[in-house]
Amino acid sequence: VTGLTSRHVAERFQRSNNTISRYFKKMLFIFSDQPFYSTHVWFPDDESVHPKIRHNPKFWPYFRNAIGAIDGCHIPVSPPAIIRSNYCNRK
Repeated sequence: VTGLTSRHVAERFQRSNNTISRYFKKMLFIFSDQPFYSTHVWFPDDESVHPKIRHNPKFWPYFRNAIGAIDGCHIPVSPPAIIRSNYCNRK
């Protein structure tokens, strides 16, 4: 969540890098396996797409196959016009 490296996490919690890596892997398997995944992870259906996105030909071709935001919210973001070209086709 914070973007810290495993080395920083190990130093913060006074554990070895091996211990941090081992428990991170365990948690990763727990979150991606049943029953946690099927209970807490759901993909939005076509009806949950906001009408502003669905009915606008400017947005819909780009968002047609998008899964959605992690928590289901969509945040409108637009960079300033002077630097907009820097953000075209970026990941």
